[in-house]
Amino acid sequence: MASRIWCVVLMWPLCALPLQGVAQTVEGISAGEEAALDPRIERRRVKEAAIDAENFEVGAYAGLISLEDFGVSNLVGARVGYHVSEDVFFEVSVASARAERSSFEELALVNLLDEEDRKFLSWHLDVAYQLLPGEAFLGTRRAFNTGLYLVGGAGSTRFGGDDHFTLNVGMGYRVLLSDWLSLRLETRDYIYEIDTFGSDQVGNNLAWTVGIGGFF
Repeated sequence: MASRIWCVVLMWPLCALPLQGVAQTVEGISAGEEAALDPRIERRRVKEAAIDAENFEVGAYAGLISLEDFGVSNLVGARVGYHVSEDVFFEVSVASARAERSSFEELALVNLLDEEDRKFLSWHLDVAYQLLPGEAFLGTRRAFNTGLYLVGGAGSTRFGGDDHFTLNVGMGYRVLLSDWLSLRLETRDYIYEIDTFGSDQVGNNLAWTVGIGGFF
């Protein structure tokens, strides 16, 4: 009986060694799983351009305008705006172009307008509202604030030897390149009544422009 007790006493350390190894293995696996499932997320730092504290914007733009019955012409202009908030701004714009010969003039070999009357000069007061603010990314560390906006207003257009009350409506996309510099893409429709061909008609004159502006 005594010999059996001594056998048990001597065998116990040998049995405990495997159990200790299993416990260490389980602890190692648990530590590995915790490291693999670490919930901490490393956030990337993005430099974001935003409008500076200045509310006034001065800019210039250029593009094309389709003068009804007179083809497509180059268009240049300038504008001064005041930003009431991030979503609303007012601006005064002026645009200039020169009309080409109409298809009727080409076929009939006549001139309906002289050189002076072919000048298109329009000025207008507009209000714009930003519908969809967003962001555009350049690489992984540079972001630009962007915005899709509606714009509209009224003014006057000098064309064909007369002044015409003009409405304009359009849509634009603005990108803030820095806290003081903006890039704008726009399309507008200049609407006025004209009687170049002997009868009054409402003309729709579509313009597509690219502009740049600075805040101060």
